[in-house]
Amino acid sequence: MTAVKHHVTIKGVKDGLVFLLDDACEFDEVMKELQHKLEKTHQKILTGPIIHVYIKLGSRRATEEEKEQIREVIGQKGNLLIQSIESAEEDPASELVNLSDVKLLKGIVRSGQTLTQEGNILFLGDINPGGTIVSSGSIYIMGSLRGMAHAGVDGDEKAVIAASHLRPTQLRIASIISRPPDEWGINDAFMEYAYVKEGKMEIDKIHQLHKLEMKH
Repeated sequence: MTAVKHHVTIKGVKDGLVFLLDDACEFDEVMKELQHKLEKTHQKILTGPIIHVYIKLGSRRATEEEKEQIREVIGQKGNLLIQSIESAEEDPASELVNLSDVKLLKGIVRSGQTLTQEGNILFLGDINPGGTIVSSGSIYIMGSLRGMAHAGVDGDEKAVIAASHLRPTQLRIASIISRPPDEWGINDAFMEYAYVKEGKMEIDKIHQLHKLEMKH
């Protein structure tokens, strides 16, 4: 006999109940089971005084309409008070560039030299003043970028440029050119990256990089 797959799991926590909604099936199936559990199988434990309810959607990205459906169904039980409806935070590590897609290069790019590469580059070394690194993807430099870097050269505005020490003569992402470094409003130049936001190049600390990758 095959075990029945539950699309709605209800767990008790210190300050209420967590409703875990399956993210691997149709939303309608989840809602049917939620309604059934509220009205039939779990009716007894879901009655009484006010109970705080936390809805966990797994990796499902619910629309506002779907969230409203959840609120309406649970709202039929007057004592159930929804505290939050949340999708699971994706692991930032899984959102960062897949290392199998990154070309690892080493060395020094000196004045007058240009290093050109397809795809994403992880460069171990320095780009000296007068040196240039160009890529169709993103550029990650474990060293100093004091020359020029051009990422997304074929027009990819989602590309980024990151460096351990970011003090370039110029940055370009696709067709967008950065402001001079002294206009960035950042005092030091350690572990930063450049990205495009609404058609303009922005600079931020490298520990914020995962947030950008998640949006992409």
